[in-house]
Amino acid sequence: MKRITTPLDSKQIKSLKAGDELLLSGVIYTARDQAHKRLIEALAKHKKMPLELAGAVIYYCGPTQTPKGKVIGACGPTTSSRMDEFTPGLLAKGLKGMIGKGSRSQALKAAIKKYQGVYFVTYAGCAALLNQFVKSAKTIAYPDLGPEAILKLEVENFPLIVAIDFQGEDIYG
Repeated sequence: MKRITTPLDSKQIKSLKAGDELLLSGVIYTARDQAHKRLIEALAKHKKMPLELAGAVIYYCGPTQTPKGKVIGACGPTTSSRMDEFTPGLLAKGLKGMIGKGSRSQALKAAIKKYQGVYFVTYAGCAALLNQFVKSAKTIAYPDLGPEAILKLEVENFPLIVAIDFQGEDIYG
């Protein structure tokens, strides 16, 4: 099984092929629909971004409330296609990886190829299990969005599958 770390660079990305299973360690950021909308609005207004996009990985996740003694609550992936309209703008600014579940649009596949990014999927239905790979979690932006706020997560050996590689190869066909 391959192991990669964030921030992602072109050498790591080019080593990945659709269908590869891997373990990711480093910093990733959670962001869902409303956070994506705000990020794109901030870019359009030339505002400072709440996260460094260069080499970043965004996890489409809205964790549940953190139980006592845990770093984070259940943190499973959400349907990625809801972010397709926002993602090309983030890829253009340096975003390199996305984690979620499900297929992506043809336009998004083209943007992944154009900007040399990668789309990962993780195990849906295992949200309570995935929190064991999160070593720290901190809200860094949009706390008013509740579970859709942007969180900075430090992960170790987070299990992923390459769903769309930098050449546009796609496990979904």
